[in-house]
Amino acid sequence: MRFRSALLALLCASLFVPAAAHAQADADNPFAGHGMWIWQLPKAAGGDPVGIAAQARAAGVDTLIIKAAQGRQRWTQFSPDLVAALQAEGFTVCAYQRLEGTRMVAQAVAAAAAVKAGADCFVIDAEAELEGRYAQARQYVAALRQRIGEDFPVGFTSFPYADLHPLLPYSVFLGPGGATVNLPQIYWKDIGDSPSAAFARTVAANRLYGAPLAPVGQLYAKPSSRDVIAFRRLALAYGVEGMSWWSWDSALSTGWRSIARSVVAPALPASVPAYPTVRPGARGDYVVWAKDHLRALAYTVTRDTRFDTRTVRAVQAFQTAAGLPATGTIDDPTWSALLDDGDV
Repeated sequence: MRFRSALLALLCASLFVPAAAHAQADADNPFAGHGMWIWQLPKAAGGDPVGIAAQARAAGVDTLIIKAAQGRQRWTQFSPDLVAALQAEGFTVCAYQRLEGTRMVAQAVAAAAAVKAGADCFVIDAEAELEGRYAQARQYVAALRQRIGEDFPVGFTSFPYADLHPLLPYSVFLGPGGATVNLPQIYWKDIGDSPSAAFARTVAANRLYGAPLAPVGQLYAKPSSRDVIAFRRLALAYGVEGMSWWSWDSALSTGWRSIARSVVAPALPASVPAYPTVRPGARGDYVVWAKDHLRALAYTVTRDTRFDTRTVRAVQAFQTAAGLPATGTIDDPTWSALLDDGDV
């Protein structure tokens, strides 16, 4: 959980690094490369593995993230033959599944089938359907890990601004047994922010979860080449784990050219954002995450999304033990102490 020092080191180390070569995905970290998402296989070079490989390679893409399931329904496009053909061309091949809000074990079975088809990694795509569904999220994560093992590489992708989706179970999907890499969908044009503002807010909103970031950038809806290149430079400057693009299906030729160009990182301040302040009476996933860490330290808290009176007392007791003012509000110093000491 020592994210502050790690991010500072990455920020400093990544400045002005030539970007012709993205970090290459490998067996230890298949999310470290330069990825492209494929929603509908026929729209990617007609579904031909050789054509896909040629176009992706020309753009410096080394990781392909292909839809394998919608809820409990498997997509036959993610077949062992396709996976083997793309791997033979030298690509890392990930499967992804868009989750639905019910029948979680059946969805985990569909996910496990994609892994069995030969995937190098798997991505959980959990969005509005999972908001407020903590029990279902826990059931899915447990069922998935039971079937694919504790060590298989799993990523999580969802909305980039966790603070705007307070009831999405980020704390479950990025918690113990869940995903080890966070792939926030930083679709700046859709959001209505600049790439720099969207990147900065995403880093701030996701920081307390501790998982390394491998953001997803936007190639749909005709983003400008300037913005695509700016996003790539920001990824270098923030020293993220890897990066990828949504999606092959909707990318124009200008987008492909923009992701293929060599770029260098801009000079960003070597600083990290403060943790979000969470006050008594709040409700949401930040509260759940704080409670998880308090519980790991043997403090008694309720198992829900509410920052209730019992939680206030637990926070005050923790703050006193940590030598902090016993305000009952979870501020930046309290988060720093809690995340450092309260591993879950």
